[in-house]
Amino acid sequence: MRTLTRLAFTLLLVLPGGAAFASIASPQAPFIVPPVPALGVRSYVLMDARTGQILAQQAPNVRIAPGGAAKLMVAYVVFQEVRAGRISLDSRLRVSRTAWHEPGARMFLQPGAEVSVNDLLQGLLVDGGNDAAVALAQGVAGTRAGFVSLMNDYAHTLGLDNTHFANVTGLPSPHLYTSALDLAKLSRDLLAQFPAYDHYFTQKRFAWSGITQYNYDKLLWRDPQSVGLEPGYAGRAAGYCMASGARQNHTQLVAAVMGMAPLPGATLTHNLNVIARVSEALLGYGFRFYSTRELYKAGAVVGSLRVIAGAQRKLSVGLGSPLYVTVPSGEYSALSARAEFAHDPRAPVAKGQQLGRLVVSLGRKPLTSAPVVALAADPRGNLWQRLNDDVVDWLHSQKT
Repeated sequence: MRTLTRLAFTLLLVLPGGAAFASIASPQAPFIVPPVPALGVRSYVLMDARTGQILAQQAPNVRIAPGGAAKLMVAYVVFQEVRAGRISLDSRLRVSRTAWHEPGARMFLQPGAEVSVNDLLQGLLVDGGNDAAVALAQGVAGTRAGFVSLMNDYAHTLGLDNTHFANVTGLPSPHLYTSALDLAKLSRDLLAQFPAYDHYFTQKRFAWSGITQYNYDKLLWRDPQSVGLEPGYAGRAAGYCMASGARQNHTQLVAAVMGMAPLPGATLTHNLNVIARVSEALLGYGFRFYSTRELYKAGAVVGSLRVIAGAQRKLSVGLGSPLYVTVPSGEYSALSARAEFAHDPRAPVAKGQQLGRLVVSLGRKPLTSAPVVALAADPRGNLWQRLNDDVVDWLHSQKT
């Protein structure tokens, strides 16, 4: 790939206030990020929810049963069905005797009742109701097996390479597993794709049939910045896990912790409080030592390009969407950016057409990248412009 040295495309990053700082070279001592303290779990992943950057991890790809956290994928499938218009939140689904008989945590549905998707989602994510999970599965896909197929299809689409679902409840099965990395990816996609449904994850209590139940996510009571998600218990072998998220200013993080052994003699509530404290510690580590910045706004110009045979002499290029990056809190001044292009584009060029990539590095380590697009259209030039450009290109090729 040829970089645009002719157009001086090592860039100064611009702060939101307009002040620029020099790239890479920084006289100050590097900011030291300490390792994550021992958390007492088998695996974990701390991820930036905006960028997908991994900030900390331990055994991220180890396969562990997710327990009730599998219901996050149930919610994901239902949200997709609502978005596609195949059902709505007001759709009423009939509760089967199969759903009513489902063991484990329950919403206390009654067989034959017709319940809205909105209420079933609350029963699923607040109460952890296995009966609600089955009612949603049968209402959406006709059968539990058909819905499980949808769950696995979406897992494949999302790149969850260490995930397989065997049921909709998370009850123990040798064919049900996920990993901390996959659980973090799923959590990030839920928050990014369905922000209008955040309230299902942060709701602390839900009353149904005269029974009020409280969310199993104890982090909602501990941290006002929490955006919820879901804990799970998968038996003594796999222990407790939890997907969680929190926001602080521009920084939004998701954490997945898995494989916390049950404490001897402890109640369910006590164990859930412990896994919440573990998640809180991991999220707190991220907020203490990392911060997210908006480097470029949507439509920001990063330079200009010559378009071969184009009507314009120069075409402004930039970013089609905002670019965020998460870095150690004291390392912002060590960022640099460079636009890279394979070749000069040839007209016609459409507005929004990708022409290259902007690579952001921390020191000498590439950190993230974003497409560089045409900020305006450039149609083909007149005959004289096209002939002139062809001659210039031919002469340049003879020199190189």
